[in-house]
Amino acid sequence: MNARTFDPRRLDVAAFAEQQGQLAGELPLSQLQRLSDFTAPEGAPGSLDTVSWRARGEARPGRAQQPPHLWLHLTTETVLTMTCQRCLQPMPVPLNVARDLRFVEGKDAAAAEDADSEDDVLALTAHLNLHTLIEDELVLGLPWVPRHDACPEPLVVPSNSAGPEQAPDPHPFQAALAQLKKRLDS
Repeated sequence: MNARTFDPRRLDVAAFAEQQGQLAGELPLSQLQRLSDFTAPEGAPGSLDTVSWRARGEARPGRAQQPPHLWLHLTTETVLTMTCQRCLQPMPVPLNVARDLRFVEGKDAAAAEDADSEDDVLALTAHLNLHTLIEDELVLGLPWVPRHDACPEPLVVPSNSAGPEQAPDPHPFQAALAQLKKRLDS
């Protein structure tokens, strides 16, 4: 059991990592407005739609005379209803994000280390809003183009208003080109 209770909305990451803290919970999807903006109109989050999350802190020993490396291991799960970009129908999109974040002192150090490291490096702040971080990671985990593997209904192809027996009118450029060819041939 943790000696200290941690508030996910004002998380002291350094203390959380040093005490190897653990937190878990659920957030109503409707409270995550930026994420909810990606839902299909038919799939607006309801009161039962949630995001499950778990966070674990870790302090790994640093090199000689250096402070420990502070880590936050975050996992999130939810299902978002998005619009398939192929058939334009709503579809469930499972989002499972697992991220290991290392925290360092100062924004400049975080930017420099993030550029030189394969780790995700963030600047250590006095208080981190874990719920905002969860939403950020889920937004980053969204598919660029959501679409079914196989759409449930065949795609509707608009019919030609000219009818099946009549050929569509040629493009104006093609019509002018055809007239020019006739003049040159005669």
